[in-house]
Amino acid sequence: MTQGARGSTRRQVLIVVALALVVAAFLAVAAVGHGFFDLKIYYGALRHWAHDGGQLYDWLKPASKYGFTYPPFAALLMLPLAYLPWPVAMVLSVTTTVLASALVIWWFVDPVARRQGWTRWFALAVALCLAAAFEPMRETVDFGQVNMLLLFLVAVDLLWLVGRGSRWGGVGIGLATAIKLTPGIFLVYLLVTGRWRAALVASGTAAAATLLAGALAPDASREFWTAALWDTDRVGSLAFISNQSLQGVVARLNPAEPNSLAWLGLVLVTLAIWAVRSRAAVRAGDEATGFALTGVVGCLVSPVTWVHHLVWLLPALILLIDNAYAAPAGSRRRRGLLTFAVVGYLLLISRLVWIWEWGSDGVTGFLGSNAYVWISIALLVALPIRSRVSDPADRVLADART
Repeated sequence: MTQGARGSTRRQVLIVVALALVVAAFLAVAAVGHGFFDLKIYYGALRHWAHDGGQLYDWLKPASKYGFTYPPFAALLMLPLAYLPWPVAMVLSVTTTVLASALVIWWFVDPVARRQGWTRWFALAVALCLAAAFEPMRETVDFGQVNMLLLFLVAVDLLWLVGRGSRWGGVGIGLATAIKLTPGIFLVYLLVTGRWRAALVASGTAAAATLLAGALAPDASREFWTAALWDTDRVGSLAFISNQSLQGVVARLNPAEPNSLAWLGLVLVTLAIWAVRSRAAVRAGDEATGFALTGVVGCLVSPVTWVHHLVWLLPALILLIDNAYAAPAGSRRRRGLLTFAVVGYLLLISRLVWIWEWGSDGVTGFLGSNAYVWISIALLVALPIRSRVSDPADRVLADART
């Protein structure tokens, strides 16, 4: 290694260390501790089910109305938690989330680094530091949520299996849907974009996993599909500030009686825009953008999108950076896309919406309390679609084949 290269490496190490310290200081001030709230629900319900002989969906976290809300197949996959000490369960939750996040971020950041000639480890390290400050990411870790594991499953499926025409394409989406219903939007994505075989595989996988859970846990399955699924009190108030979906916007306008027709109209318009854009992305061979757009629309149309669910926006934000650096240096397009990415990121680390946690009256309250929804809408409408030759997913796949 030349002296210049060693000097450059030292500078990069110092930059990463400095950035990590800044992020740590920011988190010490801005982050709110949730004490693995959701993981405690999984852990308590599973232990009640496995050790006490109780019903999975009857258990509620002490001093709360919250219980296990996922399908029985998810409970079967999580069942080993019931046999682990609590500290080990926490470490396992954090470790799996960090590893899944690092892999997904690497898949999206590495192509940008290679095209721009950036040091690849340095680009990844910077991206991981920035991701640690991202409010949905830090909430996912602190709640002990499974969001990034589901995102990882779907990303592997779309960017590696479906994108390569593998006969296994759709398996990851099917498994993710059987674990939690919201990734089912990606099954719709396969249908809208005409990947019939992958859609059939995804549907068959989800059905098989659900039937397996029904065979192994018939009582829990009966309870979930006939009662627990429809009990909206188990997930919390739709008007709560953390619900950054279109339903949350409508509910905050009139928490006592949310206008269901208004919400349905907004959902239909949003789905129409998404269908047009996602089909255009697939026609252009831009599977990564199709994936990102579908993650965004899933957050918008889901009745409940807590802030930690917004990790699905992360691929879209990285693709904004990718598209910005693909544009000519100094061009208006590059400046615009970088500004969009930076503003979106800064808002999504700011906890801005929580200013209106106890009330969102007036124009300022309406705009501010739904800030993350506006970012999602902007990404859905404005995320660029690129041709196959510049698609990061295809570059990753080309490397894998090599």
